[in-house]
Amino acid sequence: MNRFLVLLLSLFASLNTVAQIQKDPTKWSYEVKKKAGKENTYDLVFNVKLDPHWHLWAFEPGGDGMLISPSFDFKKNPDVKLIGKVKEAGKKISKDFDGEEGDEHMFENNVTYTQTVEVKQNTTITGKHIYQSCDETRCLSPVTKPFSFVIKDAIAKVDTAAGAEDSIALAAAAEDTAAQHKDSDSSAIAANHPGSGAAGNTNGTADAGTNGPAAKDKPGSGSLWMVFITGLGAGLLAVLTPCIYSMIPITVSFFTKKVSSRSQGIKKALFYSLSIIVIFTVLGLGITAAFGANALNNLSTNWIANMVFFAIFMVFAFSFLGAFELTLPASWSSRMGSKSNSSSYGGIFFMALTLVIVSFSCTSAFIGGVAVMASNGGRMGPLVGFGSFGLGIALPFAIFATFPSYLKNLEKPGGWQNALKVTLGFVELALAMKFLSNADLAQGWRLLDREVFIGIWVILAILLGLYLLGKLTFFHDSELPKNHFGIAYLSVPRLMLAITSFAFAIYLLPGMWGAPLKALSAFVPPMGTQDFVSGGGGSTAAHGDAKGPRPVKYVDKLHMYEPNVAKEHGLVTYFDVDEAKAAAKILKKPLMIDFTGITCVNCRKMEGQVWSNPEVMKMMKEDFVVVSLYGDYDKEDLPKEEQFFSKALNAKVVTLGDKVDDYQASRFNSNTQPFYFFIDENDVQLHPKGYEYDPSVPKFIAHLKEVIAKYKELHP
Repeated sequence: MNRFLVLLLSLFASLNTVAQIQKDPTKWSYEVKKKAGKENTYDLVFNVKLDPHWHLWAFEPGGDGMLISPSFDFKKNPDVKLIGKVKEAGKKISKDFDGEEGDEHMFENNVTYTQTVEVKQNTTITGKHIYQSCDETRCLSPVTKPFSFVIKDAIAKVDTAAGAEDSIALAAAAEDTAAQHKDSDSSAIAANHPGSGAAGNTNGTADAGTNGPAAKDKPGSGSLWMVFITGLGAGLLAVLTPCIYSMIPITVSFFTKKVSSRSQGIKKALFYSLSIIVIFTVLGLGITAAFGANALNNLSTNWIANMVFFAIFMVFAFSFLGAFELTLPASWSSRMGSKSNSSSYGGIFFMALTLVIVSFSCTSAFIGGVAVMASNGGRMGPLVGFGSFGLGIALPFAIFATFPSYLKNLEKPGGWQNALKVTLGFVELALAMKFLSNADLAQGWRLLDREVFIGIWVILAILLGLYLLGKLTFFHDSELPKNHFGIAYLSVPRLMLAITSFAFAIYLLPGMWGAPLKALSAFVPPMGTQDFVSGGGGSTAAHGDAKGPRPVKYVDKLHMYEPNVAKEHGLVTYFDVDEAKAAAKILKKPLMIDFTGITCVNCRKMEGQVWSNPEVMKMMKEDFVVVSLYGDYDKEDLPKEEQFFSKALNAKVVTLGDKVDDYQASRFNSNTQPFYFFIDENDVQLHPKGYEYDPSVPKFIAHLKEVIAKYKELHP
C-alpha cells in the first residue's frame, strides 16, 4: 500500500508537468530451442534486456500482494501440449524497501522465461504476454504484447513414421509484431494504444498521456481528487437510500449491545466498516483487471459505449421513478447471510458483503455513475473511485458505532427517502441524455441537436420542480407530511430544491434560441448543431471579416463543432495543420494547435472559461493562427494513398481522427485532450511545454505571452 500511496502522490505532483511519454525500458527477443534427445520437444525462450535501474517482478514478487508479475497466455493449439509452467531464470534480487511489507523479489538487467512444449507436427505457437516494468520510484502501466513461435523441424506423428529433421527455426512474429519488437524502445502508448481514434481521451479529461505515473495514471476531470470526491459523495448519498439508511441503527446496535463490551463492539463495527471499503475497492480492482485502464479511458468517446451507458442510466431512472425494482437473485443474499451469522471477524466480513449485495437495488445507479467517473481517472481511477464510494457508505456506520448516542437523532425512514429516489431518477434521465448526445455527435445522427437537448432538460427540470411541490405523484409515493392542523406542508429543503429546479429551467430556456449558457457549455451540444439562433448568430460572419486566407479544408465537416465563443467573436479556426501553416506564413503569426474532441468536456470548459476572457480572445485573434484538431472525428476516411501504419499508435491511420492522434503522439509525445502546442510556420516548437487542461486565465495568458516573445525572437 505504501507503493500505492507513493504512486498516488506522484500523480498529484505531476498535474502541472508537461506530458512526456515514458519509453518502454524493456527489449524482448524470442527463440526456439530443441530439447536434446527428446522428439518434438522444444523450449520457447523469451529473452528480456532491461534498461539500467529498471526491473521486472519475479513470479513470486512478495511485498504487499499488489505487484504485477509477468504472465504468458498461449493460444490453444491442438498440435501443441504445454509441459509444465513458464520458468524464470536470471539473477533474482530481493530488496526491503522502506515502509514496504517484507522483501520484494525482482530481476534487473537480464531475465529469461522458458516454456517447454511438445508438438505433433510443424506448427505456429501464438499468444500474448503481459508485464509491468518498474524502477525504485514508479511503475509503468502493464504492457500487452503478442508473440509467435514457428516450429519447422518437427516429425509428423502419423501411422507410418516418416520425416526428417531440418534446422531449428527462430520464431518470428507477424510483420507488425516484428516491427513492434524492433522498436521496443518506442513509447509505451504505442504498445498500449487500442486503435483508431483512441489516443486522446476526448472526454475532456486529462487522461493518460504516458505510461508513466506522471501521465498515464493521471486522472481526468481535474485530478484523482475529483474521482475521490465524486465517489465519496456518491457513497454518502447512497446511505440516504432505504436499503442502507434503515440498516444503520440495527447494525450499529448489534455491535454496541450484543457483544461483551462497548469497546469490543466499536472495534468490530469499525472492522465492519473497513470490510465495506475493502469490498468496493476490490470491485474497482476487478474492473481495472477485466477491462484495463485504456478501455475505460476510451469509454467516453466510443459511441457504442455511450449508448450502453445511455441504456443503463435509463433503466436506473425508470427504477428510481418506480416502474420496477432492481434486485439481485434472492439466493445470493441468503447464501451470504447464512455465512454472516458468526460473531467472528469472518462472519462480520460476510455481514458487510451481505449489505453490499442486498443494497444493490439502491446503489446500482451510484455504482454506474462512479464507474463512468472512474473511467476518466486512468489506471488508478477505478481503485480510487470505488474505494471512496465504499468509504462514503461505511463512514456513517463507523461514526454511529463510535458515538452510539447519536443514533436517537436519526430520522425514521419514510416518504422523504422515496422523494430522494424520484429526484435521483430525474437526474439519471438528464445524465442519460448526455450519453445519448455523445453518441449522436460521434455518429452525426443529429437526433439531439442543441435546442432539442436543452428542451428535454428544461422539461425534466420543470417536472422535477412540480414533483417536489407535490403537484406530480407516482404510484409508490406517500402523502406529504401534515402539521398539527392536518394540513399537508412542504419541508424547507424540499422547497429549496424545487426553487432550484425551476431556476435551472429558466436559465436553460434562452438556450433554445441560441444563448451561450456558458455555465453548461461543457455539457450541451455545440452551437453548430442548433438550427435556429436568435439574431442570426455570428457563425457566418466570423470568417467573412477575417484577414488573410480563409480556411477551406474540412470546414464543411467540422465547422458545426467550432466553439461558440469562437463564432461569437469572429475567431478564425482552421482544421488542417498544413493549411494553417500556410496562413501563418502569410500573416507572420505563430500557430496555436488546439488538440480537442467533439465530446471533450474539459475542452468545452477551457473554451467557455478561458477563451471567452476578453484579453485571451484578443491575443488569440490578433497574435495567433488557431487550428483545432479533433482526435475523435472518425467519420472522414483519408484517401487510400494517405493512409499508413503509425508506430506511435501501433495501428493503421485510416480516418481524420487517427491522423490527428498520430500527429499529437509522434510530434508532441502526448495523447491527452485538451492540449495546446505552439509552433511557427517552419514547425519549430515555440515553448518547451504545451499547455494542458488548466482553466486559469492568468496562467494561460502568461503562456501565450511567452510564446509570442519566443516567436518574435526567432522572427525579428
